[in-house]
Amino acid sequence: MDWRFYGRRRELDELVRAFARGRFFFVRVTGRRRIGKTTLVRRALETSGRDRILYVQIPDSAPGGIVSAVRDAMETFGVTEAPPPASLFDLAQTLGRLIRAGYVVALDEFQYFSRKSLNEFLSHLQATVDALVRDAVAIRGGLVVLGSIHAELTALLDDRDTPLYNRATDAVELGHLDIGSVVQILDAHADRAPERLLFLWNLFEGVPKFYRDCFEQGVLGADRPALLARMFFGSSSPLRAEADNWFLGELRGRYDVVLKFIARHPGCTHGDLEAHVRDTSPETTDQVAGYIRVLADRYQLIERRLPVFAKATARSGRYHIRDNFLRSWLAALHGPAAAINFRPEHLLVAQADARLAEAEGQGFERLVAQLYAERSRRGLGDFCMTHRVEGYWDKKDTEIDLVAVDEDAHRIRFVTCKRDPDRLRSEPDTLRAHVARFLEANRKFAHWHIELAACAPRLETERRAELTRRGLIAQDLTDLTTEL
Repeated sequence: MDWRFYGRRRELDELVRAFARGRFFFVRVTGRRRIGKTTLVRRALETSGRDRILYVQIPDSAPGGIVSAVRDAMETFGVTEAPPPASLFDLAQTLGRLIRAGYVVALDEFQYFSRKSLNEFLSHLQATVDALVRDAVAIRGGLVVLGSIHAELTALLDDRDTPLYNRATDAVELGHLDIGSVVQILDAHADRAPERLLFLWNLFEGVPKFYRDCFEQGVLGADRPALLARMFFGSSSPLRAEADNWFLGELRGRYDVVLKFIARHPGCTHGDLEAHVRDTSPETTDQVAGYIRVLADRYQLIERRLPVFAKATARSGRYHIRDNFLRSWLAALHGPAAAINFRPEHLLVAQADARLAEAEGQGFERLVAQLYAERSRRGLGDFCMTHRVEGYWDKKDTEIDLVAVDEDAHRIRFVTCKRDPDRLRSEPDTLRAHVARFLEANRKFAHWHIELAACAPRLETERRAELTRRGLIAQDLTDLTTEL
């Protein structure tokens, strides 16, 4: 079966409506690298019947490089309705002429215009956009800007002090594919075996390009070692190149000490980070707080989770990598892949696979929580989660993987998640002790209907029956994905 367009129905409908409005539009599309921004825009253009298109991949370069990229794109797309630009001022004028001629102009990686050397273009573009807005009803074309660094792109368009403030007519924020769409991909091109779903979701989460890369390389349905070898260890492995280009190119290697430590020690504290940096890179110790702010706010690559009752300023926060692909690359794949010229491939693949399996415990917890949220949004299953108690733990060693709350029905479900089902044998008593401490600190739930549940990727009949006898709801990934 050929690869199709998966998921994104709401976002696609939003873009099609904007393109079919019959007047000038200025659309902003944001999302991480490889999340499918360009594919979504192309699909929306096809659906809305647009055929006059100019797409430009903006390079991270000086003005001359930008102008050259636009001239090359105009030649590639056969655009002759406006003269090729010779300067940034000319570029703004050219875009205006093309949009008036009915073109949809898409500028990818638009955040690079935040560079100081390119800033003048924003003022030129403001004048062009304002002139287009004045004649909006008579103009069928429009401008689409795409960006992979969310904070930089939104700053260009949303900050009051920037030339393009409040000019965008539409905004689409592209997140990961939902798990239902991932399951649809696996049903079409592999299978939805629980082990495969966990393995791939822990690696790629909901980044459609990575699943498509595996499909095109013929390994989406292969076993773990075959997929890892083809996608990360070959001389032309596409995802190894993707990880290196992103990590070394976009991040420029400045944050590797912090990111690698968080990836390999999920849940570490600020003190843990400072101690590690002090030991490995003493000259950057004073910059740890700044690095954390940049990685959390600008790149949105890490997050700080707090105990449930803590203030935002509490020092007891725990740091995690937000992006599954980056976490898997730094924690498990980067070291073995870098040694490919010095050790046998099969040994390195086995090492990477073992490290990934360790990381899948945390990944499984996140997968179950997301499945609960998706099922609740779609009205599926036996529990409608209105919200969850995020990151519950305390100083008494109480830690519960998922606390799901149904505020409307006054139900609360405490879920323990284990990648290895054998580890669930001791969980009923342990979970009850944790829940008792939770309820002692949260009297609000004392008279609610309380449920205990245990999850593993796959539960055999005997283990499922044992958990049920001991008063727990037994669930595995088959149970949680059947209706998706």
